[in-house]
Amino acid sequence: MATQLPTTDIRVGADLIRRRKGGTPIVCLTAYTYPIARLLDPHVDLLLVGDSVAMVVHGHETTLGASLEMMIAHGQAVMRGSARACVVVDMPARSYEGSAVQALASARRIVGETGCQAVKLEGGVDMARQIAAIVAADIPVMGHIGLQPQSVKKDGGYKIKGRTDETVAALIADALAVEKAGAFSVVIEGTIETVAADITRRIAIPTIGIGASDYCDGQILVVDDMVGLTVDRVPKFVKQYADLRSVITHAAERYASEVRDRVFPGPAHVFSKTNGGDDA
Repeated sequence: MATQLPTTDIRVGADLIRRRKGGTPIVCLTAYTYPIARLLDPHVDLLLVGDSVAMVVHGHETTLGASLEMMIAHGQAVMRGSARACVVVDMPARSYEGSAVQALASARRIVGETGCQAVKLEGGVDMARQIAAIVAADIPVMGHIGLQPQSVKKDGGYKIKGRTDETVAALIADALAVEKAGAFSVVIEGTIETVAADITRRIAIPTIGIGASDYCDGQILVVDDMVGLTVDRVPKFVKQYADLRSVITHAAERYASEVRDRVFPGPAHVFSKTNGGDDA
């Protein structure tokens, strides 16, 4: 078992996120690695170690490729790179759905081996018992309703939620169930804007939107999507704030050209008796 990583006193916790309901919007991004966590930490309130790591880092077709061990390893890396943001780690598929006992065991393992401030799981009414059990053990839980990537096979794809009266009623019931079970906040994904706005008004915990509504109490994006690193299809709701694909491609082209032309390494990048000390 990995060594537990300590939290810090200055870190934003779940209670502080809960108190932001209706206030300044909560800024959230995903992070999966130490260097990205270090870069994002000064600018965000919450870092989510999302199970999207299975897709954007490990190349799986869906988030179902994430394992508990994978989430813990990336959670540890993000905790090492973060000093102040609230770090939340996703509970991957098959780690909590079976029972409240299973969910609590998985949540305890994630928090114990990463030192993160909270866990996140998908589901509403159907996962209320799991959320309540984890919260009762003093582990903060972030909910996730609307489009649930772990249910992509069951739903037959990534389907936008809230288009019919029946699905709207189900979404509201899910939000109320997550709140009643004790979650400190809830992600609303891929949901019709007016429905997400209505849910935000109805519940007393912060809503974090992704493909939802600007009326949500905060917003989250997958960092690779946001900085233009995603190599496959980018969801409609993503705004790209940079184009790192082009930057990296150009750098790789220059490097390849200089290696083949024997331009790199040059005199400044090799060691001799007269240039540089003992350190690389």
